[in-house]
Amino acid sequence: QVQLVESGGGSVQVGGSLRLSCAASGNIFSFNTMGWYRQAPGKQRELVAGISSGGSTNYADSVKGRFTISRDNGKNTMYLQMNNLKPEDTAVYHCNAHISVGSTYKYYWGQGTQVTVSS
Repeated sequence: QVQLVESGGGSVQVGGSLRLSCAASGNIFSFNTMGWYRQAPGKQRELVAGISSGGSTNYADSVKGRFTISRDNGKNTMYLQMNNLKPEDTAVYHCNAHISVGSTYKYYWGQGTQVTVSS
């Protein structure tokens, strides 16, 4: 069984920084794409940033230049460095990973970590 566990969320003031981590555990054969999503109250879940197995990245326009996604394949961990945080970044952040546990790949989700940015 594969588990994704996020950590690093919290409450910060406008302009502050947080670093989220997503640690994967279980009978993992290999990783494909990974990503961070967020969902604010009353809104749909949206992609914040993604990273391929080769390290290519993509970002939502709203976070470009402020957020940086990275991964450490040796530690089965993905990160999201968030700088210059704004109130509109307030949401529950979830990690997602496309993981092979054998002959097939499946998508897995973490339980989420709350990020609150106050002015």
